[in-house]
Amino acid sequence: MFKRTLLSTLIGCSIAASSFAMSPQPDPDNPAGYIVSSVEIKAAEDAKTPNPMYDVWAKALQTRANSLVEAIEPGAAANPENVKRVERVFPQSEWDFLTQMAAPEYTYTRFLRAIGKFPAFCGEYSDGRDSDAICKQSIVTAFAHFSQETGGHIAKDNISDNPQALEEWQQALVHVREMGWSEGQAGYTTGCGQDDWQNARWPCAAGQGYFGRGAKQLSYHFNYGAFSEVMFDGDATVLLDNPGLVADSWLNLASAVWFFLTPQAPKPAMLHVIDRTWTPSQREIDAGIGYGFGTTINVINGGIECGEQNKTKGQPVNRIRYWEGLSEHYQIPIKSDEKNTCWQQTPYGSINLNGATDVLYTNWDGNWKYYADRPEGQSFECELVGFQTAYSALVPGDYEKCVTNFYGSHANWPQVRVVDDLVIPDPDDPDNGSGGWDAGKVYLAGDQASYKGATYEAQWWSQGNQPDLGGPWKLAAGTPEPAPEPTPDPIPEPTPDPTPDPTPEPTPEPDPVPSDFIQWQAGVTIAVDGDKVTHNGKCFIAKNNPGIWESPTASNWFWDEISCS
Repeated sequence: MFKRTLLSTLIGCSIAASSFAMSPQPDPDNPAGYIVSSVEIKAAEDAKTPNPMYDVWAKALQTRANSLVEAIEPGAAANPENVKRVERVFPQSEWDFLTQMAAPEYTYTRFLRAIGKFPAFCGEYSDGRDSDAICKQSIVTAFAHFSQETGGHIAKDNISDNPQALEEWQQALVHVREMGWSEGQAGYTTGCGQDDWQNARWPCAAGQGYFGRGAKQLSYHFNYGAFSEVMFDGDATVLLDNPGLVADSWLNLASAVWFFLTPQAPKPAMLHVIDRTWTPSQREIDAGIGYGFGTTINVINGGIECGEQNKTKGQPVNRIRYWEGLSEHYQIPIKSDEKNTCWQQTPYGSINLNGATDVLYTNWDGNWKYYADRPEGQSFECELVGFQTAYSALVPGDYEKCVTNFYGSHANWPQVRVVDDLVIPDPDDPDNGSGGWDAGKVYLAGDQASYKGATYEAQWWSQGNQPDLGGPWKLAAGTPEPAPEPTPDPIPEPTPDPTPDPTPEPTPEPDPVPSDFIQWQAGVTIAVDGDKVTHNGKCFIAKNNPGIWESPTASNWFWDEISCS
């Protein structure tokens, strides 16, 4: 007995245990493929991301519609609450104070819109943390990095180039495009056009350059594509086809806010370092990584700016100077467990996090473990990994895309299609939905089927294997019917003939024929006068040249009967 039902009623408490049974079935529309339930897909994803931090990350990356964002203006009553907070703790006058050398493409309105796109930046904390203080520290941290990435870097006493004697931390956002590059130049196209998952998900546009643009100097096609998906409802092609928008619109600042909020696991998001939502793992602590501005350097560029060997390097030294100048000006207290430097930290790329149980990852890849109870031994699942892939645990729908291998990143992965419901055994069926064994049905481990008076249970995936022959089946209940002894065919009794034929008299064996006689054959024997032949047990001699057709018994004109002796 079967009924069509969603699998949610069968999941039960298995999610809490972070384990569940996948039930892939042959795809009726694709002989080489399988179907899986969307309910199981969602259950699997939830079971693999139970840590509350995944929800925190996802919430931090929530966005508002661009139509609402582009209506934001300084002082507007309809501005979102996080934008109003920014206007309160960092008004236009402070923006002007820090951007006296800035390029005209950077404006306070665009700054507010960039923040308005992401409700988590300068959002409200309901757990007692000081929302205004975290907002102010986030902005100042961002400006310290802006001053390094796009700043003028002109000494205060260089009056010819810096007539206003501005501090270097007041010289942010001077460059909107990477120095030496301009629109129309095709550059930073390393990897474009390759047959790989990055190009499948974020295909480069012909003639476009993906050099640094905006406050964070966004670079390379995979970063433009990922940012475009966030800004334009999953559409990567908008900025891949028109990367200049990252320089010439409010996206020049939104790209920096997006980076500020996005974890690149195992690296945390900079926001969560500042607001202490993030808790460093033991291996991070062992590597010297903790709270403070120094860790934000490690997040941005730790590979070439952190570690003992980079203690006096210009880039990290500049960032630290800018942060210290800004934090002093804005009176941001440095807590006792915070460090402004990262020379004492191991760069994230050099930390061995394999096997760490207190480190969270944010990318999905195919689970290549063997499952004896599933078709072809495949898992039909994905798992979290510590490297970048085509699928993010922070992007809704990416787990399903990973299972179906949407971007073709898993070589030799089975063809999988997700459906809303499946035909599954009825849990209320007292026979456990087993029914009679069906040679065409797929049975998974634990499935039962009746066959020849007994119930058998599948030990692993099976299709077409006769239960009583063993293999994937074991006897679960009952006694198999013994094979019947073969019954020999009965020997029929002879049926008497009511009118028996008279017994024919035996034909006497002819006497041996002398060698000078030939056996006459119609159409073969050509007889002439004097030829001696035998025919039907008699002997004849030819006369009048009978030729080939005249039978010895048919005419006395051509033959005379003689003795055979």
